[in-house]
Amino acid sequence: MRGRWLLSFAAGLWLAAGLRDGFDAWVDATVLPPLVIQTSTEVRDRDGALLRAYTVADGRWRLKADLASVDARYIEMLLNYEDRRFRDHVGVDPRAMGRAVLQALKNGRVISGGSTLTMQVARLLEEGSTGEMGGKLRQMRLALKLERALSKDQILALYLLLAPFGGNLEGVRAASLSYFGKEPARLTPAEAALLVAIPQSPESRRPDRAADRAEAARDRVLARAVRFGLIGAEEAEAALREVVPGLRQPFPAYAPHLADRARAGAPLLPLHRLTLDLDLQKRLERLAVETVAARGESLQIAIVVADHLSGEILASVGSAGFKDDGRQGFVDMTRALRSPGSTLKPLVYALAFDEGLAHPETLISDRPMSFGSYAPQNFDRQYRGDIRLREALQISLNIPVVALTDAFGPAKLIAAMGRAGVKYRIPGGEPGLAVALGGVGVSLEDMVQLYAGLARGGVALPLSWRLGEGRGEGQRLVSAVAAWQVSDILAGLAPPPGAPANRLAYKTGTSYGHRDAWAIGYDGAHVIGVWMGRADGTPVPGAFGADTAAPVLFQAFSRLKPALTPQPPAPAATLLVANRQLPQPLQRFRPRNAAFVEEGAPKLEFPPDGAEVELLRAGLKVKVSGGTGPFTWLADGTPLAVAEAARETFLPLQGTGFVTLSVIDAAGRSARARVRLW
Repeated sequence: MRGRWLLSFAAGLWLAAGLRDGFDAWVDATVLPPLVIQTSTEVRDRDGALLRAYTVADGRWRLKADLASVDARYIEMLLNYEDRRFRDHVGVDPRAMGRAVLQALKNGRVISGGSTLTMQVARLLEEGSTGEMGGKLRQMRLALKLERALSKDQILALYLLLAPFGGNLEGVRAASLSYFGKEPARLTPAEAALLVAIPQSPESRRPDRAADRAEAARDRVLARAVRFGLIGAEEAEAALREVVPGLRQPFPAYAPHLADRARAGAPLLPLHRLTLDLDLQKRLERLAVETVAARGESLQIAIVVADHLSGEILASVGSAGFKDDGRQGFVDMTRALRSPGSTLKPLVYALAFDEGLAHPETLISDRPMSFGSYAPQNFDRQYRGDIRLREALQISLNIPVVALTDAFGPAKLIAAMGRAGVKYRIPGGEPGLAVALGGVGVSLEDMVQLYAGLARGGVALPLSWRLGEGRGEGQRLVSAVAAWQVSDILAGLAPPPGAPANRLAYKTGTSYGHRDAWAIGYDGAHVIGVWMGRADGTPVPGAFGADTAAPVLFQAFSRLKPALTPQPPAPAATLLVANRQLPQPLQRFRPRNAAFVEEGAPKLEFPPDGAEVELLRAGLKVKVSGGTGPFTWLADGTPLAVAEAARETFLPLQGTGFVTLSVIDAAGRSARARVRLW
């Protein structure tokens, strides 16, 4: 008898082991569906805030989420309501299944489901049915395999990503953004309970279509949370009074042009981190909408804000209304090539200062002039006679800036624009003197980059908008002295009526035919550019940079920060004197012909133009022939030797690299050479 019992027991163990092995083999043979789920491409700001998101291929909103990004109370309520033994079972909960069967037999209908969260994830992965027996068995088998392949947190993360919330919303993060307008990291008890309740019947409990059913389901989740001690009675009462949202909110779509640009540049990248500041972007997008609201149906605006110390773009408004077809809001006007009007004039003046042609206090003649066949006129068709260059730039006279450009050549202006990283288009292809007055196509973003170079002491760096993106090497645009001189002149420009007198260095511009109105300004830390006009390039009668764009520039700075950052002090080499104290050749600007046509003009014998010269301990040896002494020697526009009687001398230069040497004789005639010191 004893032997027969032992034999039966052994057979039972053998059969159980075989069943177990067969069951394990059956579970292990389960083919898992893809576990890498496509999520919405996201564009975030410098601090990680969501700027814009895109639907996945089938038009659903499915945003990446994990346990760390979701309110812990929501997780507690979810597990308490859906699967209290989630951390303990192996994918299928026999107790829950048994309870569901008994309740169904007793009541004649399904009272509670026996599905675990893992089984729900299995169904969501395969988009299977919930009621048919075959589908339920498939979910059980897949759930068992999921538990063997993944950790509990990984399974829970899949639920957070795939749970349906009505319409095209999938995942808790998409639902929280759409129904509450916020990330799910911090939820009220009422919000957490609603997000637990909706996936059980996502279409019939959609708050935007059935707020009453959604509220009833939410309240049941809250009641269960009180029963199990997740929240207190008073907290639950307050949650019950919270109104269920009746509308879906639009997903964030800030900086849409730059977001599209980022996505087009790296289409496979799921997350794009930009240098933008979301709060600032919101404020400036509102400013753009407010500005054009009462100015006709076609007027458009673009704004770019950058930190010129780091080169990072902090806000980029491509238009006032991305979907405004009447204003062609889909066109990114920060990148459109438009005529800059007078906004290139500060660069012309800086180059002239560097060339030793002039000083801010130099007198220049503002009178009718012809440059070959080109006869420019001032904007107001009036002439001021002798005027200081400082004033000529501040009131934006045309004839003086053309005379300066003629003196050093338009090719030098174009080359400087290239060093600043400005991409340009010249009508006809060949640069002429008209470039100084806006006869060239440039973008707002590039003009902000150029002004950032002036603000940074004459060193141009590429602006960046991808966070962590390398900016490349900076290029010397103009000398630190010339950059400071131009900044000082622009800071003395009177602000628009009603704007604070805060010494913002700024310049306005109006293109031919009033097609473009510009204002670009900077302080010691930031630079802002504003463009206004029509996207199709048609004229805007009465639009002037000073009257139209400048007030917006000052408003943009006030929305950026409460007070301006002071400009840096003048470099040590800056010549801060009145006109009568300048070296005689710099007291009055002489046109190019006056300096070079006269016989007996000085000639720079050493070093010759284009030479590479060793810098000695005593300095750089220079020699001049011709001309009438005494002589004034300048390096990059800075006087180094004044009233020098000798024709040979040493200039106290330091450092290596390129330098422009100028010598001016007593009659105001000059000679120049560009050399490289080593």
